[in-house]
Amino acid sequence: MKKWISDNRGLLMFLLLFGFFRTAVADWNPIPSGSMRPTIQEGDVVFVNRLAYNLKVPLTNIIVARTGEPRRGDIVTFYSPKGGTRLIKRVIGLPGDTVEMRDKVVIVNGQPASYATIGAVLEQTGNGLPVDALRLDERSGPVEHVVQWFPTRSGSANDNFGPLLIPADHFLMLGDNRDDSADSRYFGLVPRELLIGRAVNILVSADIKGNWAPRFERFGEKLD
Repeated sequence: MKKWISDNRGLLMFLLLFGFFRTAVADWNPIPSGSMRPTIQEGDVVFVNRLAYNLKVPLTNIIVARTGEPRRGDIVTFYSPKGGTRLIKRVIGLPGDTVEMRDKVVIVNGQPASYATIGAVLEQTGNGLPVDALRLDERSGPVEHVVQWFPTRSGSANDNFGPLLIPADHFLMLGDNRDDSADSRYFGLVPRELLIGRAVNILVSADIKGNWAPRFERFGEKLD
């Protein structure tokens, strides 16, 4: 064993450094579900900056130092407060914010977001059934991004919540695909120590719901 270790010191050092890099510095995240459509699609692989917010002890949620503050509109990966599943959503509420939703409209600190219709598309839900979807440009202060609603689901219990005052070191997360996303409306607020990092861009992408063809037009696409 000692001889094997001696003969493979270079490989072992590379694996150790690679493991440290992926667990503490940067990572990639395959996307299996459509909760962030249309911004992120099933089959995308996103690059995650693990040093965007925290420096952690590798393989733990122990924060060594804070390296930055999450901003409203950031797309982040984190561990679910319920079950520990690794998820990716958008930061909607920051510590100190009062957030609510009324008939799908997000209201932050008393200011409702504005919505401009982009167009209608035919989408699939998690069970594979096609549904009509409406894509809109959501603007909340200076933050702007595309969201998706299923008009046929209007009046759902998840279309309304709050008002909720967000405590220190907690964040409210929503998926861009608002009617097909298990987010803070289901699992509650996300404490800072469960944040993994900020999703920066799409590394590669393939049509995993179709013929697995590469979607070259999505390679390297910046996330915002």
